[in-house]
Amino acid sequence: MRNSNSVVTYIGIGSNLGEREANIRKALAMLIETPHLEVRRISSFLENAPVGGPENAPNFLNAAVEAHVALMTANALMRRLLEIEQVMGRSRRVKWEPRVIDLDLLLFGSSIVSSDDLIVPHPLMHERRFVLAPLAEIAPNAVHPVLQVRIADLLAGLTNKNQANKR
Repeated sequence: MRNSNSVVTYIGIGSNLGEREANIRKALAMLIETPHLEVRRISSFLENAPVGGPENAPNFLNAAVEAHVALMTANALMRRLLEIEQVMGRSRRVKWEPRVIDLDLLLFGSSIVSSDDLIVPHPLMHERRFVLAPLAEIAPNAVHPVLQVRIADLLAGLTNKNQANKR
């Protein structure tokens, strides 16, 4: 897809149940099969302790993806991400529970979206090392459209001592 009207978008991927790496690779394969979406770059897979979930939850494996989309709105892309999660067996019962796959729409070009169904940029991404570390690996100069700060600078500014470990 070489479309001058495409939008550069970033998606966060995580898994902390089952074969985490295989889960992420399956979600990536499903993203690649999505019409009007071209995956351009994929970060390393980083291991991270869970944030906000139940005690003793398994560690996450996280990654970030750069994709270019055409003929697709942020809401349509989010619907596709939720569809992939559902096909892979994710159920949403309890906030931050362990999950086979988690797909988050982090950035959709320079768009700012705020509705009952979707908030872009992702509302907590600037506070989370497990989001920013893989994203900074593939898009250090991408700019958070609300904060007007580069991703690399957001990552450098985090005071959280949890270190993401490359796998």
